Amino acid sequence: MFDRRHMISALAGLLTTAAGEALARPRTKKKAAAKASGKKGKGGKSAKAAKGRKGHEREARHHAEAPQAPPPPPPPPVPDQSDPAVKAQLNAAFDTILNDLLAASPVTATYLGMDKDRFAGQKHLIDDRSPASLSANASRLRKAVGLLNAVDRSQLNAADRVDYDTVLWDQTHQLNGAQTFAFGENSTPFNTSFYAVSPYVVSQLTGLYCVLPDFMDTQHTVAVKDDADAYIDRLDGFARGLDQETDRIRSEAARGVVPPDFIITKTVAQLTTLRDTDPAQSRLINALVEKTAAANIAGDWQTAAAGKVNGPVKDALNRQIDALNRLLPQAAHDAGVRNMPGGDAYYAYAAGLGTSTDLAPRDIHALGLQKVAELSDELDTRMRALGLTQGTVGERIQAMYADPKYLYPNTDDGKAQLIADLNTKVDTVFSRLPDYFGVLPKTRVVIKRVPVAIEAGQAGGYYQPAALDGSRPGTYYINLRNTAECPSWTLPTLTYHESVPGHHLQGSIAQEAKGLPTLRKILGFNAYVEGWALYAEQLAGEMGMYDKDAPGRIGYLHDALFRAARLVVDTGMHYLGWSREQAIQYIIDTSGNSTGEATSEIERYCAWPGQALGYMVGKLTWLKIRDAMKAKQGAGFDIKQFHDVGLLAGACPLAVLEQVYRDRGLTA
Repeated sequence: MFDRRHMISALAGLLTTAAGEALARPRTKKKAAAKASGKKGKGGKSAKAAKGRKGHEREARHHAEAPQAPPPPPPPPVPDQSDPAVKAQLNAAFDTILNDLLAASPVTATYLGMDKDRFAGQKHLIDDRSPASLSANASRLRKAVGLLNAVDRSQLNAADRVDYDTVLWDQTHQLNGAQTFAFGENSTPFNTSFYAVSPYVVSQLTGLYCVLPDFMDTQHTVAVKDDADAYIDRLDGFARGLDQETDRIRSEAARGVVPPDFIITKTVAQLTTLRDTDPAQSRLINALVEKTAAANIAGDWQTAAAGKVNGPVKDALNRQIDALNRLLPQAAHDAGVRNMPGGDAYYAYAAGLGTSTDLAPRDIHALGLQKVAELSDELDTRMRALGLTQGTVGERIQAMYADPKYLYPNTDDGKAQLIADLNTKVDTVFSRLPDYFGVLPKTRVVIKRVPVAIEAGQAGGYYQPAALDGSRPGTYYINLRNTAECPSWTLPTLTYHESVPGHHLQGSIAQEAKGLPTLRKILGFNAYVEGWALYAEQLAGEMGMYDKDAPGRIGYLHDALFRAARLVVDTGMHYLGWSREQAIQYIIDTSGNSTGEATSEIERYCAWPGQALGYMVGKLTWLKIRDAMKAKQGAGFDIKQFHDVGLLAGACPLAVLEQVYRDRGLTA
């Protein structure tokens, strides 16, 4: 790090010396210079020139003679072992931060499988979503940062410094978001992993209605009667939380934070679908009925759940729908946050979190354009080899999307076959992992379709981590709202990204790693996590998964192009002021995505500014580290070691990741 204090000290020394010598100089020199020139001192050009030359000479001499500040001392060596007292202090800080998080977020406690023992009462609750919860959250984060700042980092060894630096970065940035941007879904406990931030508390991607139905179905376990009672209590909490969010919708709108009209429209449509779900088909009701039956828990649980869902929950959904509809007349059609109060600062914050770097939006935009050009050229070459020569790259991709030979029937049977085919690919990758990884995940991954109630606003696929205690596997969700949006040549890369060797492998290794603090295991770091998953798409090719699948390789290159285009459109909308329609058209023209997929993706970036930047920025960082390790090790480069070191370090900011390899002596 360049320490400005040494620069300031040197400048101060120069100025003091020059000023002292100037004051000590006799004033007669001016007249002497005039006599020597044969001119009067006043107004003579030669005198002025001579004076100027001599002044410059004196100034140069004084600068040369000025004492130079000593170079900064080298940093003290990193100890091999952490000081036991400081290590204990760090562990206590981590425990306090985690316990405070679990106390503030019952939903997080259940997601992590930690709603038991001292946190058993959390199973009856959901998170506080009221305006007052924002100030309480900021207080929690201030406490966390204070605890970490009290730890003497110099007394920690390299591994403990990684833990310290990672958690301090996370808590500091969360605190910045909580204090500076007290609206939306920025640093709330709902967002502990910083997967994405959003200026809107409720949107097509944010809000309790997006989370609770699937959460109650897949996360809330029922083994005894108290668990079933807790389920009913959480339905009451769902209604209460919806009303708290509705209060925030109104109060934040009064401060100028209003979602674009197209986000409101899509959100209202999803809320309406949830509200109008046939009770006989409602997972909120049927999940409890099935769970209590499986556990042989007596009681009329269908009537109990239906009374809550069709009563207070439905009423609260109506109130939230009404509040959003009332916002429509004042909602703009702007895609980006730049026109929101403090929008430029908010996007810089979101981009910093999305990439865990200080890259400027303009530089990210330029990087995106560069990668789009490179990948378009490679795609053109590969497509010509397949006989696809007519039209632009985007037009040829569109033709592949429409080709019937790549489409599954848009039926339940067709969707079931699609999932079965993906399971076969996952099994093949698992069989090849030992050649590339020394450490392997102990848990398998389950593939499910995105719940129908929320599929309209969700991404094409996403991954949900396993419970920390191993009671629930990791799940790869694929969006099957329309199989025309996911032709077969696009699915291998999506699957490698979300499952193995992507998110499931990375997340499982982190969760199963010995010695990694629990708090570290639950932090996501978008650029590390998504960058790894994007790197895993390329790695799958290096593992031979595309050797006999030329269309699948086109799918890989297409997805890489798509992630490069994300850099362009995200910064285009939020930094340069592009419209929603301009961004959609750029995606269609550049990467050939269907109008429906491009629209869903662009509207996702509108609700989650900066999140989409982490994919390509993160991948390029993983590849940069790998190249540096290859350069240092030469023929002795060990791909297993490269993977194991980065994955066992756990998710962290990209600068910390690079330091991990330097500390191990693997890169220069």
